[in-house]
Amino acid sequence: MGERKGVNKYYPPDWTPAMGSLNKYHGTHALRERARKLDQGILIIRFEMPYNIWCDGCKNHIGMGVRYNAQKTKVGMYYTTTIYQFRFKCHLCDNHIEMKTDPQNLDYVIVSGAQRQERRWDPTQNGQVVPEDKETSQKLATDAMYKLEHGVNDQAKGSSVAPSLARLEDRQSRLKDDYLANKILRSRFRVKKHEQARQRDVDAKLLSKSSLDITLVPENPQDVRLAELLRLTPLESFEDVERMRRDEIQNRPIFKESVSTTKNMTSLAKLTKESLNIRLEQQVSMKSLTPSSLGVRVKTSKVNDQNVEGKKQTVTEPTSTSSSLQNSLVCYSDVGTSESDDNS
Repeated sequence: MGERKGVNKYYPPDWTPAMGSLNKYHGTHALRERARKLDQGILIIRFEMPYNIWCDGCKNHIGMGVRYNAQKTKVGMYYTTTIYQFRFKCHLCDNHIEMKTDPQNLDYVIVSGAQRQERRWDPTQNGQVVPEDKETSQKLATDAMYKLEHGVNDQAKGSSVAPSLARLEDRQSRLKDDYLANKILRSRFRVKKHEQARQRDVDAKLLSKSSLDITLVPENPQDVRLAELLRLTPLESFEDVERMRRDEIQNRPIFKESVSTTKNMTSLAKLTKESLNIRLEQQVSMKSLTPSSLGVRVKTSKVNDQNVEGKKQTVTEPTSTSSSLQNSLVCYSDVGTSESDDNS
């Protein structure tokens, strides 16, 4: 490729090797437009996003791996390593984002314009192997006791993770055959694919039957159990309801009673009830009547007349109220005639 490019370069007739390269002859840089700000210490490069971020301008998510035309600038040194800063514009808005390298932590740091989506963790918490930092390396090289303690800790850690390593080795040995592992995986995927296709057909039939345009979610066993407990059918059938209506219509009176007739019947019932109560009270009071309660005093005659003596009667309380009243009046009249005869 280099020979082809070198051979195909065009050299003007007035060019001589003493003039230098073709870029110097034409007064251009080898990087063309990327070096237009090189006099300011800025080089245009193709920058790739190292991790996921959130733009502060439009609040949108920018994924890892998105590429931008960034301005590369030298801003400092970490020992002998250069620290570079990159400035580029968001492709969704006019906000500018600035990032720089962090050689100490082997990472990138956001200076302004964005926020990092935190997905970092401490590798020591999940048992990952962490490279030693410079301080630990210096202690291991200079301090023998620290090196001994560090070795003991490594041995204890190795013995603790030995069962896990054995299980991993066993699993790797079982799946060592790539063809068999791929066959098992594809067979499971095929079964699952057929089940999903069958479920889609069932959902499509249900949606077409109910004339719905919604997305159905998978069935939940609890929802199925609850639906079985519900009873959406009526307690009586249509024929039973119609039979009950016919019976009600047949038992209904032909002529409807008006409001006034109902009131008259109610008042008549009240009067009848009051009259019956009055009659009962009168019968009770008549039963309790006696000659003494009416103020009648029964006197016996002293005349020796046989007719008068034959008319003497001992007043006794009759069984009925009307007969007792009549006897008392008769006795009173007899006594009155006997007294008038004596006076004569």
